[in-house]
Amino acid sequence: MLVGLNAHSLSREENATEESMEELSDLLETAGGETVGVVMQAKDSPDPRTFIGQGKVEEVKQLVQAMDGDMVIFDNPLSPSQQRVLSEELKVAVLDRSALILDIFAQRARTREGRLQVELAQYKYLLPRLLGMWTHLERQEGAIGTRGPGETQLETDRRHIRKKISKLEEELKDVRRVRATQRERREKNEVPVVAIVGYTNAGKSTLLNHLTGSDIPANNRLFDTLDTTTRMLEISDTCTVLLSDTVGFIRKLPHHLVEAFKATLEELSFADLLLHVIDASNPQWREQAEVVEQLITELGAAQTPCIQVFNKCDLWTGDIRPHGENIVSISAKTGEGVDGLIQAIGKRLDQGNRRVTIHLPYDKGGLLEQLYRESKVESVDYGQTIDVVAVCTPKTIGRLGPLVEGWKPRKEPWED
Repeated sequence: MLVGLNAHSLSREENATEESMEELSDLLETAGGETVGVVMQAKDSPDPRTFIGQGKVEEVKQLVQAMDGDMVIFDNPLSPSQQRVLSEELKVAVLDRSALILDIFAQRARTREGRLQVELAQYKYLLPRLLGMWTHLERQEGAIGTRGPGETQLETDRRHIRKKISKLEEELKDVRRVRATQRERREKNEVPVVAIVGYTNAGKSTLLNHLTGSDIPANNRLFDTLDTTTRMLEISDTCTVLLSDTVGFIRKLPHHLVEAFKATLEELSFADLLLHVIDASNPQWREQAEVVEQLITELGAAQTPCIQVFNKCDLWTGDIRPHGENIVSISAKTGEGVDGLIQAIGKRLDQGNRRVTIHLPYDKGGLLEQLYRESKVESVDYGQTIDVVAVCTPKTIGRLGPLVEGWKPRKEPWED
């Protein structure tokens, strides 16, 4: 049974709407559950004890029994005490949207890093809710021999979870260190990084597959990708980029989850370009795009150049497709518009690199090692000189000067 509250005192993000309830139903289906009913409540402000008020609790209880439901899921965030009270009164398990999303992430994480991140988020969510797992002690209040050991056990559990959280945070710091080393290597090689971001199920993995010929599972379900995938993409003869797929965003994404996934998502702030994939077939695309933009800002990537990629344009229902500077309409499924996207990426990342032939005298052979470090060396031929064909930056070409075939010294304006 799905329950949502719309209250004047709650912010827009915290409130439940018809659209967010539909999304909650999709989330439940993704987790392997089935919706048997939906209850919406409108109030001025949430009830501090039961969130939706005692009368509504009774109504939900009767509906749960009538529909043979075994769980109630709230679209709004619940406090630990509200979750405990509701579970006792409704006589079934009670979750909120955050707990449901955490459950989906736990099912989907495949890599060690993904599992670490999900486990950390789960423990942080669980810690303040431990008391609810010891309600059997409250029913025996005053009974000899129950109170002390119960409290001791609760404290033991809290200590154990805090230790686990510290250990997981240390392990994720190691992951960040490894990522930082990989980033330094990429920067030395001057390989631009393009990160694909977007709302969950916008078609990010389908786009990555189409661009790079990968076979990443791309199904029509929420949070199909949790573990970041990176592939090489040749944009032109002189430009190769690393294309990185990221976990999908969603409204009301649990804060613990954003914190835990920062080890992965911090890649956004180091990317040279973001591709914000928007599901053009979804009537809610504006709201979804806003959620993604807020999270990009929260992750410190607001200043990163961005191209808006309106995907599923073959299903666009408007008269005029989205267009303008840094806006591309495509269909990742059919391939329509993808060539235009590649051109747009190349235009944003064009660093003026050129393929040149360099004639190195043997006494300057040490420069070859430098070329391997700084440029994309394609061939080396040892004849009267060491002839190197490489894709170089303007800075490298300028430094090598007369050694570059066809090089002309740059004229200063006053020399004309």
